[in-house]
Amino acid sequence: MRIGILQCGQSPAQLKDSLGDYPDMFVRLLGGRGFEFDIWHVEEMHFPDDPHAADGWLLTGSRHGAYEDHAFIPPLEDFIRRTYADGVPMVGICFGHQIIAQALGGTVIKHPGGWAVGTQDYDFGGQPVTLNAWHQDQVVTLPEGAQVAGRNAFCENAALIYGDRAYTVQAHPEFKDEFVQGLMDTRAKGVVPPELLAQASARMGQADGSGLLADQIEAFFKQPRALTRPDTQGAA
Repeated sequence: MRIGILQCGQSPAQLKDSLGDYPDMFVRLLGGRGFEFDIWHVEEMHFPDDPHAADGWLLTGSRHGAYEDHAFIPPLEDFIRRTYADGVPMVGICFGHQIIAQALGGTVIKHPGGWAVGTQDYDFGGQPVTLNAWHQDQVVTLPEGAQVAGRNAFCENAALIYGDRAYTVQAHPEFKDEFVQGLMDTRAKGVVPPELLAQASARMGQADGSGLLADQIEAFFKQPRALTRPDTQGAA
């Protein structure tokens, strides 16, 4: 199964050589599961021509806000809507979670409650899951067709499921502890409150849910579904 990674941001330059860029992290997360990967760096305006250029799409994180004025956001939202209409499955992580929701009619804001940084505990339908996170923005209004699949007290819409068309997660199953530490060292100073950084340091090593999320992403991509092409007007 061929997965198209839509790269929406970049790892900090200081971390890229040693820890990899965002697509590298997803290739590692989903490695050994029968996937092949192609990468489009949409932040740099490199877009697929067709939602059917891959069997599924994975949208990465980004330091940008989905609501900000960046050249890549309108065409990315258009691609998301076309992909959703055609029934090609999408997975969105952090910014990917947010931009899918926004493109489909939801609302994303800079959360007045502040940041989630480092290890966070979530409830995924009654199952406790612990993941690394790094975000201030949140989805606050759900698009039509979205249902909450994961939450915690800080982030009510921490994971969303859109039938068999999209599965999105606010946290970062692809982030290892050393990358979170690298973000704390390179991007947090003067931005994230020191007390949150101290809490993140104290819980380092406890985010053990990445394997479970990888299982869920694999199952979502591989579930049977009918794809609709505008030129055939039927199941493919």
